[in-house]
Amino acid sequence: MATLVPLAAIDPALVDQLLDTAFGEGRHARTAYRIREGADWLEALSFAALDDEDYLVGTIQLWPVALTDPKGRAHPMIMVGPVAVMPGRQGEGFGKALMAASLGAIDAGFEEGAAPLPQVMIGDPDYYDRWGFIADHTQGWHCPGPYEKHRLLARSGNPAILPDEGMLGPWNS
Repeated sequence: MATLVPLAAIDPALVDQLLDTAFGEGRHARTAYRIREGADWLEALSFAALDDEDYLVGTIQLWPVALTDPKGRAHPMIMVGPVAVMPGRQGEGFGKALMAASLGAIDAGFEEGAAPLPQVMIGDPDYYDRWGFIADHTQGWHCPGPYEKHRLLARSGNPAILPDEGMLGPWNS
């Protein structure tokens, strides 16, 4: 059984070690890192999973980003990821628990009457569609680096608000 805690309660060096193990030391060159460059992750929406022996086995970070449309208007969004689970512990439900915690925190605001910001991620569409992440609305979007268009996914309670075109980057309010 996983114990979820705020990511801020975990030593950042342990988080970096987990991310290096899960994604490789070259992870900083990935497009997702360029999209959120210079931004700080959102503490209220980011979590860590600990196993029964209190070892760090997974993390999820969410970030403020924006899709800037061709007219220069920034449309704020939340970027989900990285979602990381230690190799050898994948398939035990840690990633699902982390996704449920983060998306539940986002959706709780909606239940209280505030519409949540759309969420975006680069990930496996066959895995993340269970949470409503799809590529249907992102085909005219661009990223600062290489990516596979079918892996750029968005989740929104009202897809009609999503711009048809734009460039993803950090949200600097």
